Amino acid sequence: MTEENVILVNQNDEQIGLMPKLEAHEKAVLHRAFSVFILNNKNEIMLQQRAHHKYHSPLLWTNTCCSHQREGETNIEAGSRRLFEEMGFKADLKELFHFIYKAPFDNGLTEHELDHVMIGYYNEEPNINPDEVEDWKWMSIEDVKADIEKQPEIYTVWFKIIFDEFDHYLEDHKL
Repeated sequence: MTEENVILVNQNDEQIGLMPKLEAHEKAVLHRAFSVFILNNKNEIMLQQRAHHKYHSPLLWTNTCCSHQREGETNIEAGSRRLFEEMGFKADLKELFHFIYKAPFDNGLTEHELDHVMIGYYNEEPNINPDEVEDWKWMSIEDVKADIEKQPEIYTVWFKIIFDEFDHYLEDHKL
């Protein structure tokens, strides 16, 4: 299987090239990404625990799904594709906002992403892909906030950043 490319972008989210995903993370090059938050009718977030064999951040908890757009794919198409690949269900997604962040990993790789944050709603159990996801759970936004404070080491580096942005967005906007 050939390694997927990520879309390199400038600060305005304009495509400036393509690069293999691992190389982009080794060089900390700005690239396009997305993060999906699925909520249920109790306003709980579906979290996933990354599979134990992932090359970075294995067994850490994170948002419902996140990944990288493919060339020619819209943000919503990419989010829907990956949500189904990882969590095994479809949901209507809406893009809320985007922002840039940079987060180094313990293994020397760095996420430097222009991240498009999306929301969707779902009330059933997912059909998780064990190649991607170890486990999942629903958690209230308040419980996630408190748990990140109490045990930040069990969450991915990017989730802590993205969740903070997502939480501030929810405080400022009624969905």
